[in-house]
Amino acid sequence: MIHARGLARTFDTKRGRERVAVQAVAGVDIDVEEGEIVGFLGPNGAGKTTTLRMLTTLLKPTSGTATVAGYDLATEAIQVRKSIGYVSQSGSTAGEARAGEEIVDHGLLYGISASQAEKRGKELFDQLDLEGMWKRQPKTMSGGQRRRLDIAMGLVHDPRLVFLDEPTTGLDPQARANLWVHISDLRTKRGSTLFLTTHYLDEADALCDRILVIDHGSIVAADTPDALKRQVAGDLIELVVHDESHVSTAAAQLARITSDAATDVNGLVVSVRVPSAGGELPSLLRSLDAAGVGLASIEVRRPTLDDVFLTMTGRSLREDA
Repeated sequence: MIHARGLARTFDTKRGRERVAVQAVAGVDIDVEEGEIVGFLGPNGAGKTTTLRMLTTLLKPTSGTATVAGYDLATEAIQVRKSIGYVSQSGSTAGEARAGEEIVDHGLLYGISASQAEKRGKELFDQLDLEGMWKRQPKTMSGGQRRRLDIAMGLVHDPRLVFLDEPTTGLDPQARANLWVHISDLRTKRGSTLFLTTHYLDEADALCDRILVIDHGSIVAADTPDALKRQVAGDLIELVVHDESHVSTAAAQLARITSDAATDVNGLVVSVRVPSAGGELPSLLRSLDAAGVGLASIEVRRPTLDDVFLTMTGRSLREDA
């Protein structure tokens, strides 16, 4: 569905009186197969939005090649646009219009008849839990309803490939979880291929078959969420001791259960990564008790996508999110 090689974009900007070329995207390779849900992650300024705008024909690449939905990005841009759905982060509905009118007008822009757009739109309203909303104004809808209306607009022309840009930004947790179900259904029930950007790491973990991580304009990781997390050296055991005098003893006990990673001490918090924390906890707790170490808390965390990015780049995916 998407095959890009060396896709790059450079912008000319001024620094004082001097014009300087700034490379926003530095020659990325991207492959998305039919039926996949692929997440595209990266901090603000990493090149995420620029890449998305190139793949959706909103911005011309400086160099590189790509085919999107089977069409060449450079020479068949109109066919690309006809074959994709695009749901922007800011949405595309007008507050004063009727929801059904928005759907029909959007369908007309893609060359389908008003009757086809209405029929298709009402089917989408049923599938996206928007029953009874056809004559409602978007400004009277909840955030979750309005976001689902944005998705319906992006699907009215039955695209093979759908781009979702930060689809759940600004929604409350319940509305986010509800929208996750609908996004997943686009693939399982409609056979859509989805390419989504998100700042929510749990969202990418829950929805995506594969993850692409971009940083400073380059792809730094590409794999399944589980495979990426396995690249981090195991589970994190984090102890919080009651007394500063127990810190060194707690660190020594943690060091005994791993030979691959150094313990980390930050105030009263002592932590280490181990391949499998579950098997180590009983003996660790016994040894800490025998050594007289009083614990305020103990926590075990599985690796997250943010841990992956931190390991690879030294900074967090959550920065500036």
